[in-house]
Amino acid sequence: MQRRDKHVIRAVALVAAGAALVACGGAPATAPAEQTADGDGVLTIYSGRNEDLVGPLIAQLEAAVGTPVEVRYGSTGEMAAQLLEEGADSPADLFFAQDAGALGAVSEAGLLAPLPADVLEPALESYRATDSTWVATSARARVVAYNTDLVPAADLPTSLDALLDPRWAGQIGIAPSNASWLSFVTGLRLIRGEDGARQWLTAFAATNPQTFEGNGNIVDAVAAGTIQLGLVNHYYLYQDLAEVDAATYPVRNHFVANDPLGLVNVAGVGVTAAADDPGPALEAVRFLLSAEAQQYLVDSTAEYPVIDGITPERQDVDLAPLDSLAAPDVELADLSSLAETETLLQEVGLL
Repeated sequence: MQRRDKHVIRAVALVAAGAALVACGGAPATAPAEQTADGDGVLTIYSGRNEDLVGPLIAQLEAAVGTPVEVRYGSTGEMAAQLLEEGADSPADLFFAQDAGALGAVSEAGLLAPLPADVLEPALESYRATDSTWVATSARARVVAYNTDLVPAADLPTSLDALLDPRWAGQIGIAPSNASWLSFVTGLRLIRGEDGARQWLTAFAATNPQTFEGNGNIVDAVAAGTIQLGLVNHYYLYQDLAEVDAATYPVRNHFVANDPLGLVNVAGVGVTAAADDPGPALEAVRFLLSAEAQQYLVDSTAEYPVIDGITPERQDVDLAPLDSLAAPDVELADLSSLAETETLLQEVGLL
């Protein structure tokens, strides 16, 4: 299984830049997409999900929908900016995104069509857009990865503020430029407000957190004992457990409920308003919410399913039901304000 170290290039910050360019009539944020046969019996997908991860799933989708599929792959930020630049002239029928903020930005621009209730129905209600323009296809939780040889379970932090304890000075790993960290800080801004987020980030910076290029590197450092804790997405542990002896591997995930540390973000999908024939795209959404597709995502990526009744078939993956995580109350579409997050992180010295 490949690591998904996505040094996602300012993810939705790029989306915001693309939106600004559209509004100002400026140059496109990315190179124009190759024109595909929209309206000619081809389902065109703009995918911000990595081809290595979802390529086999797309092949299954094509067979299930019964329509030829053409896919343009890129980062979620690039694909969102492309949609914003193309507007109503986009050849895309379906936007498959890694991040809820990007879906929110594209939806806010009026470029996603509402999904029918029967299409949305399989997904857990809290993981559907409030305006029905997109739906989650899988979810990922923020966790504290910890070294079991160095940190007794009784000493694990129980809240965001507990990370400020002098005990953890120099012992926490973060990936400042990673999209998952940026989304986490954006969630913090939404929960505590700008002043509250600035206050916590300033105090956290003073504890000398150790910086890494990606979440996978953080988990490796926790395993080596270089640091004791790492702020990462939950599935990085399972990527390692697939390759090591799980019984002796000294890293586990610690979930913190009802706190910004436990933010849950999603990958998701929306049908574009520009689709000449939305029928195949709607069938694609139905497939992505099917038991077959959800089982694939759970077992190949260790992400959380967004429908009931799916459990991992991999022995090394242990996922509690998604609705049991007690994630903080955040409107996921509002995670699109990453440009402001980057500015704040730069001001406090964490980026």
